[in-house]
Amino acid sequence: EYIMNITKYKDLYLYQMKSTKNLSSRSIKAYTSDLNDFFIYLSDNKFKEIPPAMVLSYIQYLSDTRRLKDTTISRKIVTLKMYFNYIEKNYNFKNPFKDLKFKFKKGRSLPKTLTIKEIQRLLNSVKDSSETFKTGFQQFENVRDLAILDLLISTGIRIGEACGILLSDIIDSERTILIHGKGRKQRLIYISCGDTWKHLKQWIKIRSRLALKNSYLFVNKYGSMLSIHSIDNIFKKYRRLSQINPNATPHYLRHTFATNLLSNGADIRSVQEILGHSSISTTEIYTEVSSVRKKKVLSKYNYRNKII
Repeated sequence: EYIMNITKYKDLYLYQMKSTKNLSSRSIKAYTSDLNDFFIYLSDNKFKEIPPAMVLSYIQYLSDTRRLKDTTISRKIVTLKMYFNYIEKNYNFKNPFKDLKFKFKKGRSLPKTLTIKEIQRLLNSVKDSSETFKTGFQQFENVRDLAILDLLISTGIRIGEACGILLSDIIDSERTILIHGKGRKQRLIYISCGDTWKHLKQWIKIRSRLALKNSYLFVNKYGSMLSIHSIDNIFKKYRRLSQINPNATPHYLRHTFATNLLSNGADIRSVQEILGHSSISTTEIYTEVSSVRKKKVLSKYNYRNKII
């Protein structure tokens, strides 16, 4: 009965999180998975409240039995703490996480990037495929896909942010786009590359011929907003055609964009603002990638290394 009571508020909680925190469907899916995971673990136990020892047992189970990474366990704990804070505040349930503190090693892997040649091949694969299309719909897809990928490459925006762009967010006179970021934060992104702007305008021209009922910039064949999953599939299609790193994801484009800005001399504060990071510590990880690249270049090309 206790388990039924603490789980019945889950949908209300997730609805509140989605509507007030502007979370993506992917984030909500992760929250749901974390909560369900814990509830399943508790399902064989009968008690009137969750003892702290049960929470510690669950954490140990995640670490020792399932061998999850510390970062994954830490994320699950944050999700559970937030949920139990919610039901304690609104429904007077005791919070088993309230007095517990956890420490994990904060190891951070370096962002994965693509080379400039790989980026060029990716763009060329979209352009080359335009020579083979036979129908108007194929032209529609090709122009749209080129605009999307070039925009991701040229601005480093998240794919979720690309999905949410409205036609009214594009400021022609300034060649800028208003980006709706995480946590309802907005920022303006300048399209510095002339080709990127040209590809975007070509797509808008084709899009204007369609009698659409929504104002989203990027749409599918049904005229609906393009989803994150759809952009992911578009990237995979051209990743395969261009034969670049088969493990690459659309987020590699964001990492590549940020790393190259810093490698080419951009100051970290500006990069933070461009990427929409709330904390500069998130941006700092790219300086490490930049340093690794510089070491490789200097080790290979510095003439001083050959003077005895």
